[in-house]
Amino acid sequence: MSIWFITGVSSGFGRALAEVLLQNDHTVAGSVRNENDKAAFEKLSPGRAVAVLMDVTDENAVRRGIAEVESKVGPIAVLVNNAGYGFEGAIEEAPLDEVRRQFEVNVFGPVAVMKAALPFMRKRRAGHIVNITSMGGLAAFPGVGIYNGSKYALEGISESLAKEVKHLGIKITIVEPGSFRTDWAGRSMAHAPEQIADYAESAGAFRTSLAQRNGRQAGDPRKAAQAIIMAVEAEEPPLHLLLGHDALNFVGAKLGALQAEIMKWAPVSSGTNFDS
Repeated sequence: MSIWFITGVSSGFGRALAEVLLQNDHTVAGSVRNENDKAAFEKLSPGRAVAVLMDVTDENAVRRGIAEVESKVGPIAVLVNNAGYGFEGAIEEAPLDEVRRQFEVNVFGPVAVMKAALPFMRKRRAGHIVNITSMGGLAAFPGVGIYNGSKYALEGISESLAKEVKHLGIKITIVEPGSFRTDWAGRSMAHAPEQIADYAESAGAFRTSLAQRNGRQAGDPRKAAQAIIMAVEAEEPPLHLLLGHDALNFVGAKLGALQAEIMKWAPVSSGTNFDS
């Protein structure tokens, strides 16, 4: 059985994925933020559940954590960048410090983890990196634009990386979940400190919708975990894996509208070269 490294295994997708993997005899090393979470995770399967104290925004801690797993646990076959959080608020409502923090965790953190793991994978000419983004990394929504921006960024980085490492035997899969019953829209969500009345019909309405749906989302994290494992174990793993009916619907509508707009403006787009 293979060794998986998952960032953020204390709750949500990370915990669900770790539990399913452990039940199927894999070894899971996962990042946690404190000793209590470390003890709780390692109780799941002593010897095969290995917790690493690591903050993904601390580059030195990330390098040490990955090196520790490689030396003490074994070669990481699958790396899952799962750690992250959501920020809710209209763009104008978002303090720049909160914007920077969102990108530190959701973008720079995963990049640091990948940079730490890639030398080992390159040496072996093998490995699979799974980056958890969101349907909001392909289709944007009012009220979570900063979060959307961080996930769009990770999408682009992941697609480029896939082209950079394909010839090295390293695979990339980007997972785009829709609404799942995790803590993302609840206690894990950060909120803009002030609300501007003019955004009540857009960002405000979406904020209300998130709160109303929290705890009643249709998505089952354990089924998402099983889908991720299926994708990784496939002979030809997908670059993009949408999870949930809502993800299929929203992203499908976005891509259809984008294609229609591109074709509508194609004569203008194609008329910008120098005259020959």
